[in-house]
Amino acid sequence: MPKVRFTPNLKRFYPTLQPTQVEAETVAQLLEEIEELHPGICAYIVDEHRSLRQHVNIFVGGELIQDKIGLSDQLGPQDEVYILQALSGG
Repeated sequence: MPKVRFTPNLKRFYPTLQPTQVEAETVAQLLEEIEELHPGICAYIVDEHRSLRQHVNIFVGGELIQDKIGLSDQLGPQDEVYILQALSGG
């Protein structure tokens, strides 16, 4: 099962949020499973079209995902997934 880790900023809203393993073959499926565990969390990660929000990045195995719209990037059972907020501003 892929293991997912989160940006520390999400702990403000989900204090019990910890790295966890979920059954998923794609990033989209992973997010569905995370939403079941932590209702409402996907609102911080994806927009109303279920596309990745502008200031959020998802890395799989250290590589930025390719499909930020459909979130169809494939996951392997040993993959580590990191959900992070992108830095912006000036």
